[in-house]
Amino acid sequence: MSEELEKEKEMSFLGHLEELRWRLVKSVVAILVVAIVLFVFRKEVVDVVFMSMKETNFPTYNFFCWLSHTLGIDDGLCATEIPIDTQSINPTGQFSVSMYFSFIGGFIVMFPFVFFQLWGFIRPALKETEFKVARGSVFWASLLFLLGIAFGYFLVSPLAVQFFGTFNVAEGVTNNFTINSYLSLITTTTLFSGLFFELPMVIMILSKLGIVSAEFLKKYRKHALIIVLIISAIITPPDVISQILVAIPVMLLYEIGIIVARSIESSRK
Repeated sequence: MSEELEKEKEMSFLGHLEELRWRLVKSVVAILVVAIVLFVFRKEVVDVVFMSMKETNFPTYNFFCWLSHTLGIDDGLCATEIPIDTQSINPTGQFSVSMYFSFIGGFIVMFPFVFFQLWGFIRPALKETEFKVARGSVFWASLLFLLGIAFGYFLVSPLAVQFFGTFNVAEGVTNNFTINSYLSLITTTTLFSGLFFELPMVIMILSKLGIVSAEFLKKYRKHALIIVLIISAIITPPDVISQILVAIPVMLLYEIGIIVARSIESSRK
């Protein structure tokens, strides 16, 4: 009898692994399909999504210029010129960077589907009360991620491009970036911003597992602020304004995480 139970457990375990494998395969295939489309239309994507960011008529620069005039400081916040030239200095440079941003773009576009697959694998293991608390996780995780992507693309990345594009150490030194470094700067800051915005979801999962509590999060709020500022300094230009612009929404998400943790604790009681 015990041998039969062992076989059932083993089959059940192998069945779970098989399900996880197929869900991962579906996710990878979906990302690859979008990546192939982006690779085929790479010229249009690079011109519209990436190269437009070094033009002074980019929406973010227009907004800051309008804000500058509204505050009565003339052109203090306006981007008058972003002198950036791009080049490829090795044979595989343009091909490798095309592959890179295609896969990153595929992951960003298909993130809701990927998270849905992971959620479908985790869902059967939840109790009914836990499922009620976690209801809508796919929607909220996708929404937070896309909001983070928009935040990174329309705020963090343009600030980084403008700062590094206009910064120079001496007269006569021009900013002639490699295409790899220029595109990586934008994709990395945008992707990290999207992942940053998943903070409430991470807190929710840790709270459900009993690893963190609302009191724990409130107790270490100052420590979290320091960590957020350090990470903000890494993914943004080395100026205080950019770091604050990134840190404020992340800390707001941290506070939302505290509310989520408190809600989970109340439902558990």
